[in-house]
Amino acid sequence: QVQLEEFGGGLVQAGTSLTLSCVASGLPFSTYSMGWFRQAPGKERELLSTITWSASSTYYADFVRGRFTISRDNAKNTVYLQMNSLKPEDTAVYYCAAASEPYRGSLYPPDFGNWGQGTTVTVSS
Repeated sequence: QVQLEEFGGGLVQAGTSLTLSCVASGLPFSTYSMGWFRQAPGKERELLSTITWSASSTYYADFVRGRFTISRDNAKNTVYLQMNSLKPEDTAVYYCAAASEPYRGSLYPPDFGNWGQGTTVTVSS
């Protein structure tokens, strides 16, 4: 059974940084591409960033590129999302997700089949 657990959410002030982590179990982590999504109140869930299984390729949505950095440590079964220069509009529940199958390089939202429970990030102005 695949389990993904996010850590690191909280209440922060605008302009500060926060790093989220997601620990995976129940899957050969080093073979699965991962992603981070978020869902703000009243809005649809949106893709923020993805990283392939070997970390050879990353993707960022335009609205986070340059502020957020995704990384992974396959030895620790963990994927990270470093978030800098946070804005109030970054307030959301943040989810990590694993691809539905191993070695998937092309990553779109429907390609993710395993989800964590989410961690809440609140950015105050």
